[in-house]
Amino acid sequence: MIVIPAIDLSKGCCVRLAQGDMQRKTVYSDDPAEMARRWADGGAEIIHVVDLDGAVSGERANAGALKAICEATKVPVEVGGGIRTIEDVRQVLGLGARWAILGTAALRDPAMLQAAVKEFSEAIVAGIDARDGRVAVQGWTEDTSVLATDLARQTEALGVQRIIATDIATDGVLTGPNLRAMRTMAEALHIEVTASGGISSLEDIRALATLEPLGVTSCIVGRALYEGKFTLREAIAAGALSRAAR
Repeated sequence: MIVIPAIDLSKGCCVRLAQGDMQRKTVYSDDPAEMARRWADGGAEIIHVVDLDGAVSGERANAGALKAICEATKVPVEVGGGIRTIEDVRQVLGLGARWAILGTAALRDPAMLQAAVKEFSEAIVAGIDARDGRVAVQGWTEDTSVLATDLARQTEALGVQRIIATDIATDGVLTGPNLRAMRTMAEALHIEVTASGGISSLEDIRALATLEPLGVTSCIVGRALYEGKFTLREAIAAGALSRAAR
């Protein structure tokens, strides 16, 4: 299982939110590029970046920080938050990102998602964030009645090759991942799933790795790394050992 460290951006700083609440924000660094270098030095294969301000406003707000991150390391970067149009996708990829993550747009503008997949192929990833199994959008400020698995199937049908599935209830609170939700998502699809939310220990990574045969091939880790629960190298080793054990 690939372990992906996260950099969440707000006002140019690296932060973490609790359950997506902008009022429950912890600032960890004012130098996102240095954080990217830290994760690169730790062995990261991918770095996950989210423009939190853009996710809420619908307009990308941390382009400078994103460019600095992409220029700081050769590790490929995936970026989400505020990407609503084809032009947004072009700009994000033009700044050096390897993947653009479409979340709100995946629900509200499937035609745009389909066009993005046609133009950029595997560089387009769908971000599906769920609260109690139903999709939340606009930086998690708006709940919908759409089942996360239904949206995931729709994005797969449009040609998306990977889904990032986030469980909002566990995100940023170090309570452990929602294994049931991740299993349900993986079983609904034939494409790769990246699990996000709740990882607090190496055992959590090992537990998620048991879902790898179902298609959960990677996981995103944020707060646990920032608060020193384990190192990135330890996390990567836990994922690798789980694969070897099978």
